[in-house]
Amino acid sequence: MALVEMLMPKMGESVMEGTILNWLKKVGDSIEQDEPVLEVATDKVDTEIPATHSGILQEILAKEGEVVQVGKPIAIISTEGVTLADNPLNQEDTQEVFAAIEQSLNQAKEFIQNPIQPQDTQTDRFYSPLVLNIAKQENISMLELSAIPGTGMDSRVTKHDILNYVQQKKNQEVQIKPAILTPQVTGETKLETPKTPAFTPTASTIPSTPAVSLNGNMDIIEMDRMRKMIAQRMVESVHISPHVTTFVEVDVTNIVLWRNKIKEAFKKKEGENITYTPIFIQATARALKDFPMVNISVEGDKILVKKDIHIGMAAALPNGNLIVPVIHHADHLSLVGLTKKVNDLANRARLNKLSADELSGGTYTISNIGSFGNEMGTPIIVQPQVAIMAFGSIKKKPAVIETPSGDMIAIRHMMFISHSYDHRVIDGALGGSFARRVADYLEAFDLQTEI
Repeated sequence: MALVEMLMPKMGESVMEGTILNWLKKVGDSIEQDEPVLEVATDKVDTEIPATHSGILQEILAKEGEVVQVGKPIAIISTEGVTLADNPLNQEDTQEVFAAIEQSLNQAKEFIQNPIQPQDTQTDRFYSPLVLNIAKQENISMLELSAIPGTGMDSRVTKHDILNYVQQKKNQEVQIKPAILTPQVTGETKLETPKTPAFTPTASTIPSTPAVSLNGNMDIIEMDRMRKMIAQRMVESVHISPHVTTFVEVDVTNIVLWRNKIKEAFKKKEGENITYTPIFIQATARALKDFPMVNISVEGDKILVKKDIHIGMAAALPNGNLIVPVIHHADHLSLVGLTKKVNDLANRARLNKLSADELSGGTYTISNIGSFGNEMGTPIIVQPQVAIMAFGSIKKKPAVIETPSGDMIAIRHMMFISHSYDHRVIDGALGGSFARRVADYLEAFDLQTEI
């Protein structure tokens, strides 16, 4: 028989390893080329890995939870139709398989007969984005999800677990009405029983993992995998780069008036909304062309000046975590092109539909903190970049306007931009001049700009 090694594929230019989340196939299963075989998590995204060849999954070389370098073998595929009959399980393996099947059946049977009540569903499980997406599509609430028996590592709910549960509900016509959390004006929560299960996790109502209270005076929440990675990256960035932040107040009245004038026509013509973010990205891209020494990275004692302008945009996910999709060659896109790209990436980021490449290769990052009502901040640099800019909320303020006939006070739309930069390679003059140039481009926005 012909045996072929299946290797951990490259999932982005900066992704060097992946963590095995879940095997979708078991030893002895027939697989088709390009059929999903396993789920892998990287520091960028969770994704399904397709089979490189058709045949029989002969051996699994990397266990769930194992970190594997790109290019290393993770499985062996028999390409000549070899089945388990040609390579039978030994008695010990067979007993383990049947024991696992029996345990799963017993758990499923017990769950159908005795649905777990809301107060019994507090767990610290990790749910992969794939499982959450299926739950959303099938209208399964978070508390209902927490009651599903899991067969993955640490009783984690796998793709097969939730799909089996969905099919089980349809076949058995199980009626489950779990209580869900609903936000109150005070910010507290109460339990409410809806007629139809809802899937509404948000950063403000449902933590990424349920809280555990020891004495009623303090809750303990285990960080999920993504939050752990974010924490590690933030600490590393502060250790690597001495951060300095410069603030500039910008008059964006022309931008506000222009957007108010064209937003309805734009939506009718293009079928989507236009926000301020594409305008901020356009101004940033122009300033990076003027100041190429901001569009750099550091490697040892060398400065790498990037010719391409790839701008990352920090986006908050519904669970409160942060992700940074990248607009590659942002300087090559028109305002309409940037708008479509921003909307597409933001929408797919919330649905966990981004590829690893769409989260890689950024040379500079922006963050629109104004969407949260914040005026200014001190953003942390995304390594190996050397700078990041935050755009604050736009507020009406009295401002002094210079006119040919003298100065006057008028109500203007004002905004702060906050520019954090790596003081190893960017001094105050360069960091401040760059921030001022972005402000100049925003203030000079033409009210007659065509769409």
